[in-house]
Amino acid sequence: MAIEITRIFDFPYYQLEKYNLKKAFTTKYDGKWVATSTQEYIDKANAISRGLLKLGVQANDKIAIISTTNRAEWNICDIGILQTGAQSVPIYPTISKEDYEYVLNHSEAIYCFASDNMIVEKLNQIKGNTKLKHVFTFDDIQGEKNWNEILEAGIDTSNQEDVEARKNAVKSEDLATLIYTSGTTGKPKGVMLSHGNIVSNVITSEENVPLVKGEEKALSFLPVCHVFERMILYLYQFCGIEIYFAEGIEKLTENAQEIKPNVMTAVPRLYEKIYDKIILKGEDLTGIKKKLFFWAVNLGLRYKPYGANGWWYEKQLGLARKLIFSKWQAALGGELKLMVSGASALQQRLTRVFAAAGMPIMEGYGLTETSPVISVNFVEQNGEKGFRVGTVGRVINGVEVKIAKNGEILVKGPNVMQGYYKDPEKTAEVIQDGYFHTGDKGEFDKDRFLKITGRTKEMFKTSGGKYVVPPLLEGELKQSLFIEQVMVVGENEKMPAAIIQPNFEYLHDWATDNNVSYTSKEELIENEKVLLEISNAIKLCNANFGKWEQIKTFRLTPDEWTIDGGHLTPTMKMKRVIIMKIYKNLYDDIYNY
Repeated sequence: MAIEITRIFDFPYYQLEKYNLKKAFTTKYDGKWVATSTQEYIDKANAISRGLLKLGVQANDKIAIISTTNRAEWNICDIGILQTGAQSVPIYPTISKEDYEYVLNHSEAIYCFASDNMIVEKLNQIKGNTKLKHVFTFDDIQGEKNWNEILEAGIDTSNQEDVEARKNAVKSEDLATLIYTSGTTGKPKGVMLSHGNIVSNVITSEENVPLVKGEEKALSFLPVCHVFERMILYLYQFCGIEIYFAEGIEKLTENAQEIKPNVMTAVPRLYEKIYDKIILKGEDLTGIKKKLFFWAVNLGLRYKPYGANGWWYEKQLGLARKLIFSKWQAALGGELKLMVSGASALQQRLTRVFAAAGMPIMEGYGLTETSPVISVNFVEQNGEKGFRVGTVGRVINGVEVKIAKNGEILVKGPNVMQGYYKDPEKTAEVIQDGYFHTGDKGEFDKDRFLKITGRTKEMFKTSGGKYVVPPLLEGELKQSLFIEQVMVVGENEKMPAAIIQPNFEYLHDWATDNNVSYTSKEELIENEKVLLEISNAIKLCNANFGKWEQIKTFRLTPDEWTIDGGHLTPTMKMKRVIIMKIYKNLYDDIYNY
């Protein structure tokens, strides 16, 4: 009898019954890939559950997990915690110790699993101000308790019946996890997701997975503390897909070449970086090789799915794939069938060029509060063509979306959160009449593909009373290789302007090729040739917008915008309020304050 999946911890048992993988998870330790089978995954999760019960963990206790990289231990602990009726609280590793303290206190976490010394050092500075009883580390760290202590306590199976009783008491509608939004403004909010919220999203999303179940490999490197990657990992488990954990973003291509994945997920910024690096390599070519490279790229930028460009285009595309794009595929292992993108808007040029290269990026849409998937593109299922460039696909089954009069996307369905933890007021603000108010604006085309048109809160008025939608301008500007990050400003001002972080990696190479000498980034961004290139990029962008929306001036920043610097959230979204504070001098200079 097939296992019915109603709770998150049912997934590994379903996988054991249906696929029983020898390599459910594979993590690299000291230069060697180490596999964890489905059976070992379950055995260790049960040992964690037994060990936690011996520590006195009760149903509805909160236990935090913080890991710098994705690894099998994270998933084992997650299942082990959930089986006890407690809730897991994943925390972004890169946030400040003050944010650690806030999340731990707000969630009232009593234990914490932490991956490495960098995290432990931050925890040790604040744990005395929290309710934490102990921190257990995945790495061996002198003077610290190790997660093996809980595993060893769980070797004694005499209390497994108690674990089973706890499991049986957990219902689909029970709270499973608190996920604290990275927040572009203010303190993070604790999103309450039930077992049923996430399970429904996984099972519905499975309908759009074009992989051979039980036979394929996935590469995981997005932080699993983010609901997007976490749901995807449950989805992989449900589909019997082997999961390999990358050592980090910087080793992504190296790991991909080692394991040859068939699928991977990322946020748009990472696809942009992959694309930029490929283009930089193309710039280094000479003669006929360079001409062929950019012929293929330009062909790819005109790509339309399902042969819409006609037979002659498809003929040329076949040649481009053989001569050029096959090398792109080889750089990522050579076996990629598709990539998935979420968390923010994906530039159309990336959608087109990677699909042309035979590695289509299926862009979806969702939020932490919706577990997360609301809509998604898919290549083709049962003869249905579900891929449309410039959209985030069709709404998944069982979820209802309507567009409010002001253009806001409203969502209802089994994936919508229970609310914000300890914050009924904010919950009531966003859930009205059963619909979650996303804060995003969108529209449906004639075939019910959803298109995101902006953020209700990010849209602003100039002093002339005209509306400007910054994300639309920013997405257009970032198509320039000279621009890494950009924030459009001008609320209540006479005109829109832009604060721009140049793509320094590209700029350095460009400066060498164009005999531009400099001794510092400050000197580089003041160079007249550099300013002219940025101005030209802005002119190209402005041609697509009304006069009132067009960017009239800009300022460049000499430093790079980073997560550690506070500019970006862990999913690489801009923290607009923080960026405004950091570059107040540039803003004041633009508007002559």
